[in-house]
Amino acid sequence: MIRIMMAMVLLGITSCKEAPKETISKSEEGKVEIETPKKEYPEALTQVFDAHGGLDNWKKKRTLSFTIPKPDAAEIHTIDLLDRRDKIEMPTTTMGFDGDDIWLLDPNNSYEGNPAVYHNLMFYFYAMPFVLADNGINYKEAEALEFEGKSYPGIHISFDAGIGASPKDDYYLYYDPETYQMVWLGYTFTFGSDEKSDDVSYIRYADWMKLGVVMLPKILTWYTSEGNAIKQAKDPLPFENVSLNEVTKPDDFYQMPEIAKVVK
Repeated sequence: MIRIMMAMVLLGITSCKEAPKETISKSEEGKVEIETPKKEYPEALTQVFDAHGGLDNWKKKRTLSFTIPKPDAAEIHTIDLLDRRDKIEMPTTTMGFDGDDIWLLDPNNSYEGNPAVYHNLMFYFYAMPFVLADNGINYKEAEALEFEGKSYPGIHISFDAGIGASPKDDYYLYYDPETYQMVWLGYTFTFGSDEKSDDVSYIRYADWMKLGVVMLPKILTWYTSEGNAIKQAKDPLPFENVSLNEVTKPDDFYQMPEIAKVVK
């Protein structure tokens, strides 16, 4: 499991994209009223959203939390779905994004990863397909993906200049042509480069859970690949204790602790 997580950090999407600009107001109960500019999506993508519970239902949610089990402990990830503040709690380390800065609390200097990469990496993979409704995204049809004798239609996702840290990244959403459920995600990694990449990594979304009407993954499985050919599955990555609700966390939940350090 540790090797899998390290590989994901190295290959991960440091360009996790910015949340849409929206008009937000907050009630005393912590519930949020939101006005989102209407956006047109390709018909196929709208059907994918609908197959996972509907984009309107997702946008009613305010806080997502999940646990990633580890051999020696667990990681608890919490994300504000409106402004994308986040926090990851580990036994000896905590990291997060407070709306302005990425921060790391690591009193034992034991964390060996890159918080700038990891603080929202797993959220972005986990919250598919709904994060692909963010602003600054362009869509077009992609060549179908073939795997074990089945063809999966695809949608190519690219980003406007200035969106995220790596706007040259490409995503490829592949869905079941009968159910419109998402089955595969392809993605490239271009952070630190001025050039686009043709090296596509693949994640399989084969097992889903329902939280109310919204469907989110139970397990993500990375695969090895050669070119566009998908090869062997790696160890599956489970998600546990998933919570999705309409109440925001108090602001101080995401606040950087006094003894934490800002990550550049």
